[in-house]
Amino acid sequence: MALRSVKAPTSIPPGVIVSSSVINKPHSLGFASTPTASLAVRSNLKLKPASPRAAKFRCSAASSSSALTPQLRDTLEKLVNSEKVVLFMKGTRDFPMCGFSNTVVQILKSLNVSFEDVNILENEMVRQGLKEYSSWPTFPQLYIDGEFFGGCDITLEAFQSGELQEAVEKAMCS
Repeated sequence: MALRSVKAPTSIPPGVIVSSSVINKPHSLGFASTPTASLAVRSNLKLKPASPRAAKFRCSAASSSSALTPQLRDTLEKLVNSEKVVLFMKGTRDFPMCGFSNTVVQILKSLNVSFEDVNILENEMVRQGLKEYSSWPTFPQLYIDGEFFGGCDITLEAFQSGELQEAVEKAMCS
């Protein structure tokens, strides 16, 4: 598995690398220390420098098409509003296929929240369309009362502060 560096949220101190393994020195991975934080991400793809021509093609292709068609938007709105709490995740509540998805499932279960789980790995169109629909690029995505609540980090923080329980109780009473 190759490691690649992606820009991390500003809450991670500069120069710190976050990984599931015990790696805390940027130079140990061959990353140069930079003013922005780096996040080590495992990838099955071997990264190679893209040619300028390939970069132009990707940019023009990405800007000319949208994964979110009117029909898909309607489908996503129906899914989001199908239950008071809906979790779009990798895998299912009984078999999460991602640690972040599992974290949110465990949080919801600890609050005894009834929720609908939608496995985004089963449908690539739903997966890509939902990124545009929510303006949130990662999964899991939690919706409460038809509104996007957040991903794993936001849900965990809201759970720890009591805000998540309040939002869920409010939604269940409406």
